[in-house]
Amino acid sequence: MTINRIGSVAVAFGVAAALAACSNDITNLNENPNSPVSAPPGALFTQATQTSASRWLGTTYNMRGTEFVAQHLAEVQYPDEDRYSRLQGPQTTSTFDRAYTRELEDLRKVIAAGEAESNAAIYGPALVLRAIDFEYLTDSWGDIPYTQALQGDTTTGSLAPSYDTQQSIYTDLFATLRRASTDMASATGADLGSADPIYGGNLEQWVKLSNSLRARMAMRIVNKDPNTAETELAAALSDPGKLIEDNADNAMVAWPGDGVYDNPWADNFLTRDDHRMSQTLMNILVANSDPRTQVFAQAVKDSTLYPGGYGGMPNGLNSSDAGTYANTASKVGKIFYDFTTPSYFMTAAEVLFIKAEAAERGMAGLSASQAQGFYNAAITASMEQWGITDPAVISAYLAQPNVAYKGGIDGQKQIAVQKWIALFGDGGNAWAEWRRTCQPATIKHGPDAIVDFVPRRFEYSQTEYSVNGDNVSAALSQMGGGDTFDTRMWWDTNPTAAPTFETTQTCAGS
Repeated sequence: MTINRIGSVAVAFGVAAALAACSNDITNLNENPNSPVSAPPGALFTQATQTSASRWLGTTYNMRGTEFVAQHLAEVQYPDEDRYSRLQGPQTTSTFDRAYTRELEDLRKVIAAGEAESNAAIYGPALVLRAIDFEYLTDSWGDIPYTQALQGDTTTGSLAPSYDTQQSIYTDLFATLRRASTDMASATGADLGSADPIYGGNLEQWVKLSNSLRARMAMRIVNKDPNTAETELAAALSDPGKLIEDNADNAMVAWPGDGVYDNPWADNFLTRDDHRMSQTLMNILVANSDPRTQVFAQAVKDSTLYPGGYGGMPNGLNSSDAGTYANTASKVGKIFYDFTTPSYFMTAAEVLFIKAEAAERGMAGLSASQAQGFYNAAITASMEQWGITDPAVISAYLAQPNVAYKGGIDGQKQIAVQKWIALFGDGGNAWAEWRRTCQPATIKHGPDAIVDFVPRRFEYSQTEYSVNGDNVSAALSQMGGGDTFDTRMWWDTNPTAAPTFETTQTCAGS
């Protein structure tokens, strides 16, 4: 696999570390050099990027949460998260709280600094990264503090912010991304440069990511608000700044692997051995002789149980049953033990799958006749992203009976499953896609899960109950349910509108 932009990322992380440098100015003698009251926007942006990637694509939320719920991974030791018992409010509180107090607060300051200078080269990327963070938050919890969030230190701000509806959050995020794309396209000020770990300050790339996020969000709400989805998708696809087109455009953090800024999965595997591949994912990969199998997973020690040499374990087992798979099921692929393996916020494969689904649905000026081309290109992009570049190998996979594009509703199911596979490593978006499409149909709660369904959302932060309880109660009232795994958020309240929905599937419950 080719990893680009490592040099600029290492420089970016170095810039953030340099914040602690001392000053010889005698006027600063009464200031604590380890607690600066302000920081350069570049250093804050670097820090926010690292924190966002570590949170949403790293361990606690992703690797020990949504990758289990989306059933890419399973838990072989201490399987409480895989049974959902450690995905309740007390355990997910820190993820919810710290997203606000850390990266979103840093990004607020970067945006303010850029806007004060009317410099979209500074505030534009920060607006896009902020949208990524808020999308993860609302797609995981539903209604959240948004408009009044992060205003507690202002004269008009509140320490008990109200919760915005998810619909209004999506509306504002669409507008924010539209503004970011437009402003960055004409920006003339100094950019973030080496302080930007994703694109090195390249605004053309940030515009592509902004438009691609609009397309993702448009498709996310298509079951609930098809008119807005159509409008936003068409606008994103027609934007002159274009979308992510190939793997060179991927929005990724290529970790320096210097012992300080390491790939968070690899950092986890350095001391822990809790994960195995999920049977749900491995059954699909192995059945279709998917070349990504050898990248995502390691061969088993004993092929007696798995004649193909690769296999996963069921999700949601108790400790005793889960432990029996420790020496039999596949571990996560060796590439994820490499400290420099990138973490991906968005890829060409995902964008091409969005276009494939839009074409099959006849959305945004696309036609069903284009769907197969986008579908094949998406799978090819995913293969190449993970280092599988032999055209013959890719062609052979595309010709597999279960992979060759069928079109119609069957085609949409294929798109959904292949997109879910391509999102390996991004459990949050894989989980959201399953909730939206009900595919793969084989995802279901484990036998020892604490509830008899796959969660539709996470429970609210316990801190919020302590300091903002009235607004939590109001949010639950406007969502129409309790603070439980089965209360559906706005875009998830019309599942039968999905063409890929089947009443026999587990997503029909709850």
